[in-house]
Amino acid sequence: MRTHKLPFANTHAFSSFFLDYIHQKESLQKFINRFPTPENFLPQIQEKESTFPDQNRQVLTATLKEQYIGLVVTESVTNNISSLAKRKTFTITTGHQLNIFTGPLYFIYKIITVINACKKLKSVYPDYHFVPVYWMASEDHDFEEIQYFKLYGKKYIWNTDQKGAVGRFNTNGIESLYTDIPGDISIFKNAYSKNKTLAAAVRHYVNELFGKEGVVVVDADHRSLKTLFKDVIQDDLFQNSSKNLVEERNKQLESLGYHTQVFVRDINFFYLGNGLRSRLEKTNGKFNIVDTDIEFTPEKIKQLVEKEPEKFSPNVILRPLYQEMILPNLAYVGGPAEVTYWLQLKGVFDHFKVPFPMLMPRNFALVMDAPTSRKFDKIELEFKDLFEDKHYIFNHWFAKHNTLNLSLMKEVETIQQFWTGIKDRASRIDPTLNQFVAAEAKRNLKGLKKIEQKFWRAEKRKQVDKLHQIETVKDSLFPGGGLQERTDNFLNFYQQDPKFIQKLIDLLDPFDYQFNIFQYISPIAPKEKKK
Repeated sequence: MRTHKLPFANTHAFSSFFLDYIHQKESLQKFINRFPTPENFLPQIQEKESTFPDQNRQVLTATLKEQYIGLVVTESVTNNISSLAKRKTFTITTGHQLNIFTGPLYFIYKIITVINACKKLKSVYPDYHFVPVYWMASEDHDFEEIQYFKLYGKKYIWNTDQKGAVGRFNTNGIESLYTDIPGDISIFKNAYSKNKTLAAAVRHYVNELFGKEGVVVVDADHRSLKTLFKDVIQDDLFQNSSKNLVEERNKQLESLGYHTQVFVRDINFFYLGNGLRSRLEKTNGKFNIVDTDIEFTPEKIKQLVEKEPEKFSPNVILRPLYQEMILPNLAYVGGPAEVTYWLQLKGVFDHFKVPFPMLMPRNFALVMDAPTSRKFDKIELEFKDLFEDKHYIFNHWFAKHNTLNLSLMKEVETIQQFWTGIKDRASRIDPTLNQFVAAEAKRNLKGLKKIEQKFWRAEKRKQVDKLHQIETVKDSLFPGGGLQERTDNFLNFYQQDPKFIQKLIDLLDPFDYQFNIFQYISPIAPKEKKK
């Protein structure tokens, strides 16, 4: 594959908030701990090493060993899990929802970023060990966001009436999709058929895809891990500390002109049960579970936190803190929205004396298959042109390749000067003629504009094949008008090229904060059938 890079700003796909973060704008420095460059990791390591309890390491390691029971794992994964009990081991983490069949391409890019970041850090700091971690959003209850994926332009949907935390869903019914999905999907068939829950199935296929790279999958929906979070749960229920801390950060960010993304509540926990994940609210001195008849007195809910902390699920405000309290983590890898919403949270971390992780933008990429690459090379556009709308691309191509002069700009300027002279003469003869002359001038210039438009239309008709090629390339790489990585599934390429993931691992640089464009320069060889 050929590799090309673009500055994020040239893609028009990122907010000014994200771009300011990438450019390390001075006004944002107080909202972060350190910017993610390799040299900044040593002080981050030292800070985390001095504050992360050995007890948390032991609980984490024991929990992971339990979660991996029955799964065939590589030596690399086994060693990484065991090493997490040691003080010289740290993690680089990314998180994502449990989309069926991995969902959009950027799921793959996220995990590759943590893999390569760990490799780079090991080369810079050989005395330490770094573990790539995928944090499953197993407690999320927004099933509508994960129940589908798109392959070769078609949408596949898993319909189920299950409710509550999606990681606890059983996988019954997902097999109804198998007959419709083209190509080899054996990895997913095995994962969904051999595991009873969606969380276990996702762990299975992530292990299949990335196990040789040592990726460790964490499911934080676990009693032992929640036990480490009890003090924060009690604080949020009775002191509401996070609310004031986040609101203060929000005001500071908004005063700088930034739009904050996540909303903080008095209580930032859900009540978690089988088939249920509903918000906790306090009304009339009691704690209520929204949309249910369940309620607790203050004393009862204190007892529940102590005895069954697994029934409390943090929302978007406190999930990051939970992650950093149970992992010896140095950096979180996320997309633009994730990176910027974390900037609202540093005050919460400072309050609970937990080191704020470095925020690493994930890798971003666009992949051209060989047929699309050939079309793109023929139309002779620049890569940055692809990120413009079709109208701009068409006109830009014409302006660059048309041998005829289709513009009447010079003629318009000449006519404007002509009518300016007439207006001056009319004013001197009879000022009441001004309105009539102005109307005639406007009609005359409008006629020239129509002629110019007809020039362009006529030329475009002659270039219809080229315009069709441009449109085909644009639609292929930007399905529905959006970035490919946010829509297409990795199977679009992996089914034709089993080395697709490995090639991305080899090509992507976790510390090069630019947009990548990859071109297949020859047809992908089909996978040989076993005899």
